[in-house]
Amino acid sequence: MLTTNSTPGSDRKRLSISSKRQITIPQKFYTMLGFTDTAECVVRGNELVIRPVRSESGGEFAEQILAELIAEGLSGEKLLTEFKARQAKIRPAVEAMIADAEAAAAGTGEYESYEDVFGPEEDE
Repeated sequence: MLTTNSTPGSDRKRLSISSKRQITIPQKFYTMLGFTDTAECVVRGNELVIRPVRSESGGEFAEQILAELIAEGLSGEKLLTEFKARQAKIRPAVEAMIADAEAAAAGTGEYESYEDVFGPEEDE
């Protein structure tokens, strides 16, 4: 159930949670964000993020993964199995990198300075 406690002009709504721990995504958000029949829940600090599941195109790193697996001598069913396993690791790794970057930007996480990465600038 959606309660009407919202700030005028904002994209914020207060939602009720049913006794079965269910919520209803407001139609405006559902449409705007492109939800379909599945959603993904992610915990970020003390927040629960609910977002649409994007169909996996498999193209972002697929070619690189396949090239590495072929170079390792895999083929047939072993190639397919290992490809699926490695591809499944990409999204969590990218999400972890984003979370680290967000924490560093907020000043709450570790970060490397320019000099840490490239060393001190040399005088010309």
